[in-house]
Amino acid sequence: MLAPATTPVSTREAALDGIYVVRTSVAATALASEEAVRAYKRLAQVERAFRSLKSVDLKVRPIHHRLEDRVRAHVLLCMLAYYVEWHMREALAPMLFDDDDPAAAEAARRSVVAPAQRSPRAQRKAATKLTDEGSPVHSFRTLLSDLATVAKNRILPTTKQPVTFDLITTPTRLQQHAFDLLGVNYRM
Repeated sequence: MLAPATTPVSTREAALDGIYVVRTSVAATALASEEAVRAYKRLAQVERAFRSLKSVDLKVRPIHHRLEDRVRAHVLLCMLAYYVEWHMREALAPMLFDDDDPAAAEAARRSVVAPAQRSPRAQRKAATKLTDEGSPVHSFRTLLSDLATVAKNRILPTTKQPVTFDLITTPTRLQQHAFDLLGVNYRM
């Protein structure tokens, strides 16, 4: 219950602590109140993406270009890299600590304004540190490090008429599962 208008301003403001209002210019017929709140809360994903672009993951900064076209090209490449990373995270979510069952997580919420919940599957992965298949759960970075051990070696036999050929290391079961989720044919 809000304080009456005759109450001092500081008391009225204190009564509103913890309450926020989401206002939009979109008509209620086009966007329901709950959907407006969901859209607002999804801004956290955008903020996380920008933090990823500027910090450890993609390192947009510092930009050592001076020409406008080069700066734009640099930022475009970083955005494309983030887009590829986003798609990879979506595909690899069953192997990562990421929540790969957002529908179950959303169903666990009492309301759209309640704090976000993790799905039971994500909670199980976090508790056991194992996927449903029994493999260790990875962070995105550790999984990429593991995948980076797959190598293509150019072989030059020591014979009279050597013919070079390429030999790709055999991926582990975990690496093969990641390639399958990504739809990658590593034998190219």
